[in-house]
Amino acid sequence: MQIVGVDSATAYRGMDVGTSKPTAAERGQVPHHLFDVVDPTEPLTAADYQIRARRAVAEIDRQGEVPLLVGGSGLYFRAVVDPLEFPGTDATVRRRLQDRADSVGSDAMYRLLQQVDPEAAERIHPANVRRTVRALEVAELTGEKFSSYRTAWDRWESIYDLTAVGLRSPIEELDRRIDERVDRYIEQGWVHEVANLRSVAWPWSATAHQVLGYALILDHLDGKLSLQEAVEEVKRRTRKYARRQLRWFKFDPRIEWFEDPDSAAQHLIQRLGR
Repeated sequence: MQIVGVDSATAYRGMDVGTSKPTAAERGQVPHHLFDVVDPTEPLTAADYQIRARRAVAEIDRQGEVPLLVGGSGLYFRAVVDPLEFPGTDATVRRRLQDRADSVGSDAMYRLLQQVDPEAAERIHPANVRRTVRALEVAELTGEKFSSYRTAWDRWESIYDLTAVGLRSPIEELDRRIDERVDRYIEQGWVHEVANLRSVAWPWSATAHQVLGYALILDHLDGKLSLQEAVEEVKRRTRKYARRQLRWFKFDPRIEWFEDPDSAAQHLIQRLGR
C-alpha cells in the first residue's frame, strides 16, 4: 500500500508545520506521493494535480500495490477518482477579462455571463468576480459553456474500483481538536516557518496564498495583526472550512463514515483483502 496526498497544501515544499505534513520519518515507513512536489512560487491547479495524482496511481498499480488516497480536499479527491474535465486557461484572456471587470464592475460582468451562459450564472454568486471571469474565459477559449463541464460532477461514477471511507467527530470535539492543533502549530514554530519561507521563496503563487492560515501569519509578520488575533482568526476559518468539507463529502454516496479511525482502517483492510 502506498499513500497519495489529496491536499494542495501538503504538495508545497516548505509548508510543513501549518499543514500537518507527515514527517520524514513517517514518510519513510511507507511510500508517499504528491508531497513536496512544487515550490510556493508555483501554482498548483486542480487540473495540474489531476495529472500528477493519476500518474502516481498508475505507477503504484503497476507495482502491484494499492494506492491509498488520503486527505480532505473534496475537489482534489474527485479530480483523481472521477471523470472530471478541467478546461484550460490563458493568462492573456484572463487578464483582459479581469481588467474589464475592474473597469465596469462585477454586476456588469455578471450580466454578460447571464447572456453567455445562464446556467453557470445561476450557480455563481453575482459578487464572485473570480468565478464569473473564469466562466467567461472558458466560454471564449473553448466555445463551450462553462456549465457544460459540470456533467460529471452530478454523477458518482469513479474511473477506479473505489473504496471510500470518511472520519467524522461530533462538532464540539472537532472544534476542540482544531483549536488545539493551531496552538500546536505555534508551539512548533509556524511563525518562523512562514517568515523563512517568504525569505527563500517569494512571491507565492495564488494557490499557495490560499493555503489555510499562511496569509494570516504573514499579516502578523507585517504588523497588521497581533499573534493572538492571527491565531484566533486561523482557528475560526479552519472551523468554517471543516464544516464546508463535511458538507462537500456528505453528498458522496460512496463514502462509508466512521468515528473511530481503527474501525475505518479495519474496514479498509477487509475490503481490500490485505
